[in-house]
Amino acid sequence: MAHQQFKECIDACVACAIACSHCATECLKEEHVGHMAKCIQLDLECAAICRGAAEVMSLGSSFSAHLCRVCADACNACAEECEKHAEMGMDHCRQCAEACRKCAQVCEEMATPV
Repeated sequence: MAHQQFKECIDACVACAIACSHCATECLKEEHVGHMAKCIQLDLECAAICRGAAEVMSLGSSFSAHLCRVCADACNACAEECEKHAEMGMDHCRQCAEACRKCAQVCEEMATPV
């Protein structure tokens, strides 16, 4: 099974997508939701990219390493934004940032050099 080589990365991507979707949903409930627009957008983009990366890796695709590079970049951008809100006590952003950092690290190990 070709996808077995990607198992850790697939698992990290799926966990990250779930954390990002949860974060976006919780951000929409914040009192000043307008201030959360960038976070919500990055959450949604990161979740979509992570789901796509997991799907491509599950196919054992030769494009997996390339997509992992994009996924790592998206995860790092999302984590950076969420960390700003986590510092203000938003636990959903803290959890999302942690999942994004873990996913980025695993994806960077799988990724082709830019």
